[in-house]
Amino acid sequence: MENNSYIEFKKERDLGSIISDTFKFIRENWREYFNAVIKIVGPFILAGAIIMVFFLGSFEGIFSEMQSASNSDPSAAFGFMGTMFGWIGLLMLVGAIIYVMVSVTSLYFIKSYINNNGKADFTEVKKNTFKNIWKFIGLGFLIMIMIFFGAILCYIPGIYLGIVFSLATSIMVFEDKSIGDTISHCFTLIKGAWWPTFGVLIVVGFLVSILGSVFSVPAFIYQIIKMATMAGQEDPTQIFNFFSDPIYIFLNVLSYVGKFILSSITLIATVFLYFDLNEQKNLTGTIEKIERLGQ
Repeated sequence: MENNSYIEFKKERDLGSIISDTFKFIRENWREYFNAVIKIVGPFILAGAIIMVFFLGSFEGIFSEMQSASNSDPSAAFGFMGTMFGWIGLLMLVGAIIYVMVSVTSLYFIKSYINNNGKADFTEVKKNTFKNIWKFIGLGFLIMIMIFFGAILCYIPGIYLGIVFSLATSIMVFEDKSIGDTISHCFTLIKGAWWPTFGVLIVVGFLVSILGSVFSVPAFIYQIIKMATMAGQEDPTQIFNFFSDPIYIFLNVLSYVGKFILSSITLIATVFLYFDLNEQKNLTGTIEKIERLGQ
C-alpha cells in the first residue's frame, strides 16, 4: 500500500529542500522517532543528567575546600582541581557515548523507515543499534584522531576533514561498509562537492544554534542574575553557591538534554545530504525506480 506521507530520501535536493524536508520528516515522524530515541538512548541520557546534577552540586564544596586548602597548603588546591576536571572528563565521556548512541539510533531509524516504506520497525532499529555500536565508536575514534592531527596543521586540514567525514556514519549505515571502506568512500563521494556540503552544514548548524538558545539562554541569564545579586557579599566564595541552586541545576540539565534532541536535526539533514550526493554520483534512487517500474 502506498504511503502518501512517505518522504523519499533517494533523490537530489537543493539547500532549501534539504532543510525543509529535514523539518518535515521530524514533524511527521516525531512521535515514532523520539519514542525510539528515548527507549534506546534514554537510560544513557538519564545517567548523563544525574552526573551533571552531582557535578554542579559538588561545585560549592570543591571551591570552599580549595579556598581553605590554599590558605594552609597552596599545593593542596591542585588535588581539588584534579577532582573537578575528573567530573568534567566523566561528563564529556558520557556525552560522547550519548551522541554516538543518538546518531546510530537516528540513522537506523531512517534506514528502517526507508526499507518499510515510511513505517520504521522499532525492534529492527534497536537490534541494529546495539549490534553495530562498537563499529561506530571505532569509526568515531579514528575520525577524531585524523581531524585532530589535521587541525594541528593550521586548522584548515582539520576543517576540510571534518566536512568530508560528516558523511561517514551515513555511508556506514546505508552502504554497510567497513570502517576503512567508509573513510575511503567519504573522499570519493564528496569529490567536487566539498563547498556545497560545507554550505549546507554551516546553514543547518546556524539554525540549530539558534534553536539551541531556547535551552541554553535561560540558564545563562539566570547565572548572570544570580552572580550579580551575590557580587556584593563579603565572602567571595559565596558567589559559587549558585552552582547548587536547584533552579540553576534544572536549567542546565534541560540544556544538556536539549542539546541531544537538537542534534537530531543535524543528523537527519546529513542523511538527506548523503543521499543527494549519492544520487548525483550513482543514481541509486533513479535505478531503483526504474527497476520497480519494470516489475
